[in-house]
Order: sequence, then structure tokens, then C-alpha cells
Amino acid sequence: MKYVIINGSPRRKNTWKMVEQAKRNLNGDFEEIHLMKEKIPLCNGCFNCIVEGEGKCPHGDKVKLIVDAIMAADGIIIASPVYAMNVTALLKNFFDHTAYFYHRPEFFTKKALVVVSTAGAGQKDVAKYIDETLRHWGVNKVYKITYAFGGKDSIDAESINKTSRKFASDVESQKLHSPKLGDIVFYDVWRAMALSDDPIEADRKFWFENDLINHDFSPEVELNIFKKLFSKAMFFILKRVIK
Repeated sequence: MKYVIINGSPRRKNTWKMVEQAKRNLNGDFEEIHLMKEKIPLCNGCFNCIVEGEGKCPHGDKVKLIVDAIMAADGIIIASPVYAMNVTALLKNFFDHTAYFYHRPEFFTKKALVVVSTAGAGQKDVAKYIDETLRHWGVNKVYKITYAFGGKDSIDAESINKTSRKFASDVESQKLHSPKLGDIVFYDVWRAMALSDDPIEADRKFWFENDLINHDFSPEVELNIFKKLFSKAMFFILKRVIK
């Protein structure tokens, strides 16, 4: 198995200790991406990646290298300490640069592990935010490890081992999980928008060229009959709401 680690911390201390402990339970090759070293300029909010396509991002050369590493990996590990009750600026900047995945999700066969540390509080909310971002990207299953150090140097190795082993087993199984209803709704929102009277051309091209426009969800992921009917109903309604 191949794993890509995106480290959102500017340091290699508590959060990195947790990542290193998790790695002990994973079998495969690791590519480490430390965002501090990547020096991605701040997202300037030009919307080029969404409106014209990610290739038009002024910082696309730096961002694409990381996205390509994610594409090539079987498992994704994203790590961040809590800074001011949110992810670090480094990780938020990367998420801002990949906002087009909200419109054009791609990682339907990927599993992810989120690792969040804090000195005091906020770790669960930050992990939830990263989880929601990855689900909008299309990621099939997200596991979360959080820990409040509270001035301690030790880590909760038992909890880290338990979750990281589940993550490893899931990645190795290559089993794909059925999406949550909320994920299906967002899939149908963007699918319907690609059919609107005034679509974002980059979105329309993506949904048609990948033939996702004709599927209730990504064809790699099996839906039961209830979720198929749910998706069809949502798409029917959304096509009429989104003109």
C-alpha cells in the first residue's frame, strides 16, 4: 500500500508524534509532504480553479504536485494541531487551493486518516472540519484520531494504534463503503448544477467527460436500492430547483 502524509503543522512535535505512532501500524510506502516546506503562496481568491479549471490557478504548479501524490496513494493521512480553534494556516491554505474538489470530487476510492492534536481544546471540531472537507472531495471513508496533550509529552498510543489499525485494514481490503445520505445530496447538487442553464464550464466538462452526470453516485461505489432511489429523487428535484 502507498500512503501520502500531509503535515499541516509548521513543527514536528506533538502532532508528528501521533503520526509516527500511527505509521507503525501501516504496511507500505510513505510519501511525506510538509506544507511548511512547500511554501505555497496564500490563496488570493481569484476563483480561477473553480471557474476556469484548476490548471488556471496561479500557484497550480505547487498545488498539483501534492494533488498528484494524493491521486497516486491508497491512503491519505492529514495531520494538524489546533491553532486558534481551527486547522493551521498552512493546511487551510492548501484546502483553499483545492476548493474546486467541492464542485468536482475525485477521490471516491480513497480512505483517509485525520490526526489532530491540541494543547487544550478544539480537537474534535477541527477533526470534524477536516472530515467534512475530505467527504466533499469524495473520500470514501475517514478515520479520526484526536488527542489533548494538556502540557503532557506522552501520547495515547493505545487509542492511536486501535484507530490506525482499523484504517490500515480498511485500506488493504480495498472495500468501498456506501456513502452517507448527505454525501449523495451534495453529489446530486453539483451534478444538477452542471445541467443548469448557466453552468460553470469547468464543472460541466468534468461531470460530462467523466460520465458522472449519468450515475446516481460514483460508479465505483455501490449503492443499495434505497440510496439509488434517494439519489434519483434528489436529482429530479434539484434539476428543477437549480435552473
